Amino acid sequence: MSDLRFEQPVDDATLKDWRHVHNVIIPTHVLSLDDVRERAGRNHLEVAYLGDVLVGCSTVRPPEDDTTTATVIARVLPAHRRQGFGEKLYVRGLDRARELGGEAIETVILSSNEDGVRFARRHGFVETERYLLPGDTIPWITLRLA
Repeated sequence: MSDLRFEQPVDDATLKDWRHVHNVIIPTHVLSLDDVRERAGRNHLEVAYLGDVLVGCSTVRPPEDDTTTATVIARVLPAHRRQGFGEKLYVRGLDRARELGGEAIETVILSSNEDGVRFARRHGFVETERYLLPGDTIPWITLRLA
């Protein structure tokens, strides 16, 4: 795992890589490149590569609206799971969330992503809410770090 590197997506190539991982993991909410650019302006995004191979991405939503709650989301492509990449993305995201003032940490996971739900629960997250976005048929789960 010594060749694992992280990049903040700033150009079209890395923004497209971040988008690819997001869209594979969340096929119910496909993002355009413009959507990703907008997210990069308000959140901290990272892309993870093993050498030159794309393995995952992360999002850290800083606290807003006078709260101290930050959201950390780590995504790993299915072919690269159970190799420690999610752990690295999660720890980096957690550190960044705390740097941005996050005292309470949440994550959101599409309920059909059973690997993601298991990962969050193993790391001490507990479910606080389950909801459907307009037009969706698969619920989202909000979990909070206990």
